[in-house]
Amino acid sequence: MSKQVAVFTCKKIRDISCIGCIKCFKAVSDRAGEFSRYIDEDEVEIVAMTNCGDCPGLTMPRAVLLMENLKAQGREVDVIHFGTCMVKAVQTAACPINLDKLKITFENKFKKEVVIGTHNY
Repeated sequence: MSKQVAVFTCKKIRDISCIGCIKCFKAVSDRAGEFSRYIDEDEVEIVAMTNCGDCPGLTMPRAVLLMENLKAQGREVDVIHFGTCMVKAVQTAACPINLDKLKITFENKFKKEVVIGTHNY
């Protein structure tokens, strides 16, 4: 079995704390952090990575566009992760996004599992 994952990142701090999302890609490869839930999967592929749309929170329009583009390319996503950079932005940079509420909104809209966080590095 395999999982196709989309990751949303914080536009403001993505390449400040984590250049090139290296930590997310490493965590996927190592099945570390929130990716440990896929330890029994044969393959985990990040099929899309995009930012949140910037403050004050344009994440939903970005998500709709992402899903439309995935469909146009014949790709599917099983799980959506909100990157650790989004979590840190909420915790330390006064990001106005309510991740718990956004998780529910995404799950209702896209009928996909949503996970808050990616790695713990």
